Amino acid sequence: MTTIPQLSDEAAASWLAEHRSGTAPEEALAFFDGLPTVPAADMLGRWRGSGLPTGSRLDGLLEAYGWYGKEFTGLESVHPLLFRGRGSGRGGEPRPVDPSWIPLGLLRDHSDLARLWPVRTVFGRLRPLLSTNRPAARLRTVEHRGVSTAAMIYDALPIIDVFRRIGPDVVLGAMDMRGLPAPFFFLLERERD
Repeated sequence: MTTIPQLSDEAAASWLAEHRSGTAPEEALAFFDGLPTVPAADMLGRWRGSGLPTGSRLDGLLEAYGWYGKEFTGLESVHPLLFRGRGSGRGGEPRPVDPSWIPLGLLRDHSDLARLWPVRTVFGRLRPLLSTNRPAARLRTVEHRGVSTAAMIYDALPIIDVFRRIGPDVVLGAMDMRGLPAPFFFLLERERD
C-alpha cells in the first residue's frame, strides 16, 4: 500500500475550516486518509460531536435528535451516545443513552422517516427511559485503511467508529456500519473543564 503523507495540524485545521459545512464523500475520505492516527489513550475524556456533511443519508440526523457527543472514561468504558439532558442552561447535563435500543435499520434504510417530527418527538419522550450509566462500547486500536488507529467498538451494534487526528483536541471519526455503503463522517471536539 502506498504511504500517504500526513497533514500537519495547521493544514488539517485549514481544510476543516474550508469544508466544515460540507464536502464530497471522496474528498472527506481522502482527508481522513491524510490525517495522523490517534493513540487510544488520547481519546479519554468527554467530546462534543457534530456531523461533517458529505451527502450521507445520516447527515444531520444525530443533531436532529439532540446528540451531544461521546465520553471515553477508559478502554473498557465508553458511552458512545450522549444526548442533551433536560434541565437548566443548554439542555442540562448530557446523558448516555443505551444504543442497543436505537432502531438501526430504520436509521440506515429509512432515514427520511427518522427525520419526521413525530418520530423525533417520540424519541425525545422515551430518551429518559433509554438512559444508562453502563458503558456500551470499548476503545481499541484497530487497523483501518492500512493504518492502526483508535476506534470505538459498539457492544451491541455492527458499528465501529474509527478516529484520525485533526489537532490535539479535535478528531475526525468515520462510522463504519454494516449495510451503510460509505462511512458517515463526524467531528469530535474535546470538552475542557
